[in-house]
Order: sequence, then C-alpha cells, then structure tokens
Amino acid sequence: MSIPGKKVAVITGASQGIGAGLVDGYRKLGYAVVATSRGITASQDPNILTVQGDIADPATAERVIAAGLEHFGRIDTLVNNAGIFVAKPFTEYTQQDYDAVTGVNLTGFFRITQLAVEQMLGQGGGHVVQITTSLVDHANSAVPSVLASLTKGGLQSATKALAIEYATRRVRSNAVALGIIKTPMHTEEHHDTLAALHPLGRMGEISDIVDAVIYLENAPFVTGEILHVDGGQSAGH
Repeated sequence: MSIPGKKVAVITGASQGIGAGLVDGYRKLGYAVVATSRGITASQDPNILTVQGDIADPATAERVIAAGLEHFGRIDTLVNNAGIFVAKPFTEYTQQDYDAVTGVNLTGFFRITQLAVEQMLGQGGGHVVQITTSLVDHANSAVPSVLASLTKGGLQSATKALAIEYATRRVRSNAVALGIIKTPMHTEEHHDTLAALHPLGRMGEISDIVDAVIYLENAPFVTGEILHVDGGQSAGH
C-alpha cells in the first residue's frame, strides 16, 4: 500500500546492531522502511516491511526492491549497511573468506544499488549511503584487514563515482566510515582493548552512526562525502 507523501528507506543488514538502529532512526524521521537480512523477522509496525534473504545473492536484491515498490510505491533512500569483516593476516585468508566478504560487501552492494538508483532516477531523486571502515584510509598493523580494505575501499571509490555520475539528476551518494562500534559482534571482554585503538579512547555507539547517516539524509548539498565516524582513527595516532 502506498502512503502518500511518505518517503521510503531500504536498509540492508537490518536485523541487529547498526542496521536495527538505522531502521529505528528512519522511522523516527517519518520514513517507511524496507528492512532486509538473512534472519530478519516480521515487524509489528505496518510501516516496516521485512524481507529475508542473503544480500550476496542478486535475487535477494530483486525481491527486496520489488517488495518495497509493491508495498510502499517508491524508494527514496538505500543504506548499504550489510557487511562482513574478517581480520586475518593476508596470507591466511581462504577462498571461503574471500567469497564470503566479497559476496556481501561488493556483490551485496552492486545489484540492490542498481535497482534502487534506477527507481530514484524515475522519481526525480534519491540518496544512497554506504557503511565502510576508516581502516580503508588508515591501515593499522594491529588489525590486519586487507579484505576489508579491498571491498570497503571499493565502496568508498564507488560512492564518489555514483555521486558524480548522478549529481545533475538529484541522486546523492555518501558513505560513513566507521571506527569500532559497540555491537553484538564485539564481546564485552574485548571492549577496553578496542576502545584503546581510538584516539578518543572509546568505542563508538550505534547512535553515533545513526546520527551520522541521518545528518547525511538531511544534507541536500552534501554528496560524494566519506564521513568518518571513527573516534579520530583516520586522522592518526
């Protein structure tokens, strides 16, 4: 059912952590939300449509966008939040690691972004946001992360390329580059060690990332931006 005047955001990796926070953030902004992840469950909120699926499979992207259009009639924003991070010495990565990380981080971005941008162009505008990592800009010997840099670095470059390609057609493209955020991915016993990796001396909160994405959503003159929300990591140590 299409709700007149209500904008619609699609959020990947939406079942927990930053993704779940983004769903709440966009609802508070008055958007309807299409939320997708492998294990996402149905929502009681009629303005949240959940779609289960592995974003590494292009068929999931097709289902997510089709369901969003069928249910809400439009797509205004896409947040490519789904991601996999595997920290290993470079020579220890397996083919399985490579396939998993590139599958979600790159393939997962590619098809759903094509479909969303195509819809936005037909509507006269829209916004795409990638969630990346500040390790792309500031590698750290304590966190070996070549696969993250390979994939998320690609997303940061694609963010700028999309911004320029569609600047005159009112589709904006931005990214938020993260430090280490308190999510279910990190057990509490490691929090002090992870906090010490940031010049500000703490881990980020999910709310820090949601606030950054919502800022970009409300900033019509900002496109092609890589917004670092990383406790100062990308600036140095």
